[in-house]
Amino acid sequence: MNIVLATLNAKYIHTNLAIRYLKASARPQFDPELAEYTIKDPAFNIVSDLFQKQPDVVGFSCYIWNIEETIRVIKMLKTVLPNTKIVLGGPEVSYDVHDWLKKYEEIDFIIMGEGEVSFKELMHYFNGDMPLEDVRGICYLVDGKVKIHAQPPKIDLRELATPFRFEEDLPHLGKRIQYIETSRGCPFQCQFCLSSIEVGVRYFSRDKIKEDIRFLMNNGAKTIKFVDRTFNISRSYAMEMFQFLIDEHQPGVVFQFEITADIMRPEVIQFLNDNAPKGLFRFEIGVQSTNDLTNELVKRRQNFEKLKRTVTMVKEGGKIDQHLDLIAGLPEEDYSSFRDTFNDVFAMRPEELQLGFLKLLRGTGLRLEAPKYGYTYVDMAPYEIFSNNVLTFDDIVRIKHAEDVLEKYWNAHRMDNTIEYLVTDIFDTPFDFFQSFGTYWENKGWSRIGHQLEDLFRRLIEFLQTVPNIELDVLKNIMQIDYLLPHQFQPRKPWWDERANSEQLKELYSAIRNNPAIVGEDFAAMQVSEKDLFKHSLIIPSTISYEDFTNGQVSKKQGYLFTYFRHGQQPYFADLILQ
Repeated sequence: MNIVLATLNAKYIHTNLAIRYLKASARPQFDPELAEYTIKDPAFNIVSDLFQKQPDVVGFSCYIWNIEETIRVIKMLKTVLPNTKIVLGGPEVSYDVHDWLKKYEEIDFIIMGEGEVSFKELMHYFNGDMPLEDVRGICYLVDGKVKIHAQPPKIDLRELATPFRFEEDLPHLGKRIQYIETSRGCPFQCQFCLSSIEVGVRYFSRDKIKEDIRFLMNNGAKTIKFVDRTFNISRSYAMEMFQFLIDEHQPGVVFQFEITADIMRPEVIQFLNDNAPKGLFRFEIGVQSTNDLTNELVKRRQNFEKLKRTVTMVKEGGKIDQHLDLIAGLPEEDYSSFRDTFNDVFAMRPEELQLGFLKLLRGTGLRLEAPKYGYTYVDMAPYEIFSNNVLTFDDIVRIKHAEDVLEKYWNAHRMDNTIEYLVTDIFDTPFDFFQSFGTYWENKGWSRIGHQLEDLFRRLIEFLQTVPNIELDVLKNIMQIDYLLPHQFQPRKPWWDERANSEQLKELYSAIRNNPAIVGEDFAAMQVSEKDLFKHSLIIPSTISYEDFTNGQVSKKQGYLFTYFRHGQQPYFADLILQ
């Protein structure tokens, strides 16, 4: 029997762990072929590729990000391969199965929930080895009525076969993100999340997980992401894994975790700060909201003060980058409250802050309670909300404007000094800056056109010209420093127009040649040749003191900013003032 396990990933670099577990569990009786595509691939091309495989069965792994594209594929596939059995599984189709089966006649079976046992039993049925009545955890139509089979008992995860030993995967391990799970389930009951439906947490074999990680590293994997809903729910388990990864990691490998920050003990963070190599770990932390009533309504237990303690300790340690998540549109959080949430979280200055929007996922408690909070939402994946009883669609749009520039200007870290100055000294709050700039960006139509690095600086300057009582010359100088910081060579086309004239430059370079120490003793110690001085330096007019700037102060001082570019290092900056 020719079986294909397929999915449409969001990007090529992603891999689907679910179909690999199904393949591993189906062996040795069956050996499904893996077929991964992306949601950007034309449906016709996907169908053509599957058609050439001539499968008897095709299973699709379905999520909110790929369900619409997957449905298009199966409708076409059933047309060209009418006798092929189409099986769907995954979180997007495990709930509201009546809707899926009655709406799309191309679907032969849906596997509900955990699929390793059900998928293999269904293959035995297709192979004539088992009566359909004995296959657990599936649903299908019989004479127009939905037939649902009871699910099997929860799997003992310690007995599952490894999904990481397939020959066809080996050439790609270093090119794609490798996902690994050490547990299933979540102890919390957040009503917007599908993980709240499964009660309890089950763990895989620690020894097997360690062997899998060793195998992945030995075969070139560079990014390994743990998909556990709360990696640190067990302190002893997390500490054992952290210690293992610190002891046995290989150069260039990065491990990513979703953690619950408010339950992480200070001694665990101190251990990581003391022992983890910089860049080895990356934390993703769901904050979602700092509104106590909102968190109570969605059954989210969160101690924000303890969360803040964790994030602050990790940041001060300087070893681990943190990605924090917010959700706009949760119950009873209006525009003003979300503004407060954003500012509360941005105050911690996470390396990344993701501003997401509530999606009413099938099967979640919040979707069932949508009328209670006046939710209107898109009735197709990903089910994002339009509004609720305290948040209008106009509010949502304005928050989306903030999201766009937050991604470009903060998360990309192209001008950290500039943003810090703007949100601290110019605008009332960080949210006010991102939101007002985002709306300006949208009104100018910039979201519909591309941009180069220099465009980001020019567009920010254009926006700032509309802000009253602002010293543009000071901001320009800070932006120039940010622009030059990542350069190892003199930029060809700086974004600003202000230049020192030829006579001024002649005088300035003459002064440096005669006394290099006027731009610092460190520069003088470099003993830069006259040729390199002209070739690798830049002198621009400045209205602030660079020395004060490096000490966290912005003070006005007329002169020049001297920049010397160095290969493999950040540029050397200094004030240049002729007496």
